[in-house]
Amino acid sequence: MAGIVSVSRSDLEGRRKKLRQKRQMKIIQTIWQTFAVSSLAGGLLWMVTQPIWVLRTPKDIDISGNHLLSREAIESLLVVSYPQSLWRIEPYGIAESLKQQPTIAQATVSRRLFPPGLIVQIHERVPVAIAYSGYSRAIAQSRGEQRNTDSDHKKVSVGLLDASGVWIPVEKYTSLNPNLKLPSLKVFGLPEQYRPYWDQLYHALIQSSVNVMEIDFQDPTNLILKTELGNIHLGAPSSLLPEQIKVMAQMRHLPAQLNPNQVEYIDLKNPEFPLVQMNQKNKSLTPQLPKK
Repeated sequence: MAGIVSVSRSDLEGRRKKLRQKRQMKIIQTIWQTFAVSSLAGGLLWMVTQPIWVLRTPKDIDISGNHLLSREAIESLLVVSYPQSLWRIEPYGIAESLKQQPTIAQATVSRRLFPPGLIVQIHERVPVAIAYSGYSRAIAQSRGEQRNTDSDHKKVSVGLLDASGVWIPVEKYTSLNPNLKLPSLKVFGLPEQYRPYWDQLYHALIQSSVNVMEIDFQDPTNLILKTELGNIHLGAPSSLLPEQIKVMAQMRHLPAQLNPNQVEYIDLKNPEFPLVQMNQKNKSLTPQLPKK
């Protein structure tokens, strides 16, 4: 029994020694890890405080995604002062300020470490139409109204529309790009009236083979398109717009069958029964559409 007790005590002593060694190694590892992390943090802190991490001129900014606006125009919109520490700049704040600009739909800004600078990526709002909002002298005169005063003229505001229907003050674009080529499509009416239908209508029109020059939303009960076929009445804007545009495309050969000067307008309020209203009183005809 004595031999057994002696062996057990030796075993316990050996285990205690190993545990002490493990604790010592763990302490040493912890010290080294703390030293390494502290050294790394200190090194990084020393690095970022060096004068090389400074945004010195606009040339240190990489700008991409701009097609309508020049680099200089984008630089003028950046809220950045020079010189400035790269680490004091807030990329998120700069991106948000860019997105507040009517001419810019999206923007992302990030720091660039080598070489020190900023990366700015933008997505512009591309104008697809000129929008006239307010009193229209031309429409008033067509209705026999005589209102040619300067105050009437001032009631018309002019802007630009992008493909999603966002109104862009025309001066915002022209001030940044004086050579901007304005779109040929014209839209008349109040934006709040046609905005719910704009996306659906515009995407249907750009897929159509019929050229549309003007879109008149001034009468909420009758949307009028001025096209190469003549004026087309669509009635109140509705979910039928895509079908009405398809029927309009099927009538693209109408000028070869009728004298355009004799056509007053084309009625597509019911796309299943299109009508051509002639200039003569009480005369209309139903065009023969090609089979689908």
